[in-house]
Amino acid sequence: MDGTENIKSDIISVINDKQQVTYNELRSLATSNSVSEDVLKRGLKELEEASAIASRSSGGILTYYMLQNEPLLRRIMVVEDDKNINKLMTLSVGKGFDITQVYDGKEAIQKIKFEKPDLVILDLMLPGMDGLEICQTIKRTQNLKDIIVIIVSAMDATSSRFKGIKYGADYYIKKPFDPSELRSLVTIFLKKKGKKFDPLIDLPNEDRISDAVEKAVQETNNAYELGRLRVDGLAEFANEFGNDSGMTILRLVSQLLQDKVKESKDKTFVGFLNGDDFVIAGDKGWVTKMTNDIRAEFNAVAPFIYQSEGYKPIELGIEDIYGADKPKLDLQYNTIEKGPLIERRTEILKKKDDIGSYTYEELRHMLGGDDLDITITRDQNGIRLSVGKGSKKEDRKED
Repeated sequence: MDGTENIKSDIISVINDKQQVTYNELRSLATSNSVSEDVLKRGLKELEEASAIASRSSGGILTYYMLQNEPLLRRIMVVEDDKNINKLMTLSVGKGFDITQVYDGKEAIQKIKFEKPDLVILDLMLPGMDGLEICQTIKRTQNLKDIIVIIVSAMDATSSRFKGIKYGADYYIKKPFDPSELRSLVTIFLKKKGKKFDPLIDLPNEDRISDAVEKAVQETNNAYELGRLRVDGLAEFANEFGNDSGMTILRLVSQLLQDKVKESKDKTFVGFLNGDDFVIAGDKGWVTKMTNDIRAEFNAVAPFIYQSEGYKPIELGIEDIYGADKPKLDLQYNTIEKGPLIERRTEILKKKDDIGSYTYEELRHMLGGDDLDITITRDQNGIRLSVGKGSKKEDRKED
């Protein structure tokens, strides 16, 4: 058995245990076993080609997932009126699925109701019925709502991305799309072993954020920055309009961030603190550009967010129909200063035997995020959003 076979066995063992593992973690494993990076990459490639694992770059971190070995083909419907793009989407998904191609919106919803596919890849601009209406119909119909919907559209993402997520889309990809991104998303959505894949919760977790904290502490180069991006006012917004609306905002910000991380070409990192804030780390110039761009995009979509909750369009210049000030949403970015970070880290390390990974509670303390208003937890029944301090304390569960 050569080195490739040995490392493949180790990879399977590690991913089975953790359910998801980063490339850097696997590289450390290979190094500790005196396995070269070339052998590691060959092993990973062979496992992906055998559909044993799948990879996805999320938040600037390449992560590998264990896949289920299922005897039945999962069914996919590609709904796109442009035949060439429809063919490209179908080829992008690859083999191992039962794929139906549809070119008309009205025909698509009829086939979806009859065939009940596992996943729908959906364009928005369609003849017969537009994609947003199809998405909303799927997610509001009891025996269809579990169908995964990935929107792939060239429409202006300012409002269409928000509306797609609001109507229940599981992910939104802008055209022109990356075939490898579409393939990995489809594969992981449908075949991931263990808990259901969720692009928000599956952003880099406490292990990866812990690594970013340690790098910030050790980094002597002033070009490296660590900070928090918070959705200010989310607790009040979720309390006013409910869990679904609160989760829509988090998913929107998450996908905006992930798009920007791709543009930075691995110069930035994003993690989720399971609340109303995200951790951003990386090249200072890119972090500044990314946070400025995200805030600008969020401000551009804000009118559509408020309209969706019943407020009159801002341009009409009249009072809100509810006769009261609307809950104000804003994105606030704060750089984490190194001095206070080191002080809080030292305080925590006095209670730990070794550095290892920090808990979310410890990370929040180190990053200055003790003022917790929103908590997101996840179990086998889905995602739970808890509204805490500053709002009525009540739990609302996502369907």
